[in-house]
Amino acid sequence: MARRCELTGKGVMMGNNVSHALNRTRRRFLPNLVNVTLISDALNRPVKLRITTSALRTVEHRGGLDAFLLKQDDADLSPLALGIKKEVRAALAG
Repeated sequence: MARRCELTGKGVMMGNNVSHALNRTRRRFLPNLVNVTLISDALNRPVKLRITTSALRTVEHRGGLDAFLLKQDDADLSPLALGIKKEVRAALAG
C-alpha cells in the first residue's frame, strides 16, 4: 500500500537529519495517513478512504466529501477517488 493520500496526493518527502556537528544523514518525512469512512450525501453510502489528517480537516471545511471532490483537481485524486467523483457528478446531474 503506497504512502499517499487518496484525496490530495500528498506523499513521502525526503530530507536530512542534521546533528549539532552539521553531519547530515538522509531521512523520510511520512504523511499522517488515517483510514476513514466518509459519507457521501449524493450517493447515500459510506466510502472508505486512506487520507491525511489535513485532508480530513479540509473535507469538513469545504462542506463534505462531495463538495471536496467536485472542487479538487483530477491529477491529485487516486483512481478510486476519481471513480467516486464520477459517481457523484452523475448522481447530482440526474
